[in-house]
Amino acid sequence: MWRDKHQTRAFALYEVLLGLMIFVIGVVVLGRSVQNCLNASTLSAEDDRVRQILSNRMAELQAAPGFPDKRKEIKINTGYGEVTLVQTCGPAGLQDDKGLEMGNINKVVLEVEWRRNGVPQSRKIAFYVYRAS
Repeated sequence: MWRDKHQTRAFALYEVLLGLMIFVIGVVVLGRSVQNCLNASTLSAEDDRVRQILSNRMAELQAAPGFPDKRKEIKINTGYGEVTLVQTCGPAGLQDDKGLEMGNINKVVLEVEWRRNGVPQSRKIAFYVYRAS
């Protein structure tokens, strides 16, 4: 009888240790899930900020009189780090149905470059600007 009592206590200890181990594994997995969610949220906010920079610059160029500069480089601090906005502009080279080049239309390319954890990143947008003579 004395032996059964000690075996029951030892078995209860193993149950507690097993339960504690399962709990710790669950907490670690939950912690990693929360960390992944935070990382995804930060990346999404960073991408949204870069898209907003491209959208704002495109609106500025479309609203401004005259053709945009042929090449321009702007450094912008986003709160997530510094990004470089590179603007290039040149004749669109579009032709009408008769093969004649259409004038007063320029193609503008905006590219934002930055580094995320040491890895170069970039986003690009291209659009046309028409100015009547």
